[in-house]
Amino acid sequence: MGQVTIYLEKQVEQKMRSQAKIENRSLSQWISSLIKDKVNDKWPNQIAEMSGQWEEFPSLEELRSEQGEDAGREEL
Repeated sequence: MGQVTIYLEKQVEQKMRSQAKIENRSLSQWISSLIKDKVNDKWPNQIAEMSGQWEEFPSLEELRSEQGEDAGREEL
């Protein structure tokens, strides 16, 4: 497992320690979870489980029907 050294302003460190304590986690666990969230390349399970849950959600065609025509583009 890798190790990283970081330098923080005193106020940031205090807030970090306070939040880790509130969540009953070590500093290493707290920081690690933040990093994992930032580098995660897939949707959280809670989001994936919501797929198809809105019965009355409009279709893609219905959403686009009110947009009108696209403007023409300049030639390159």
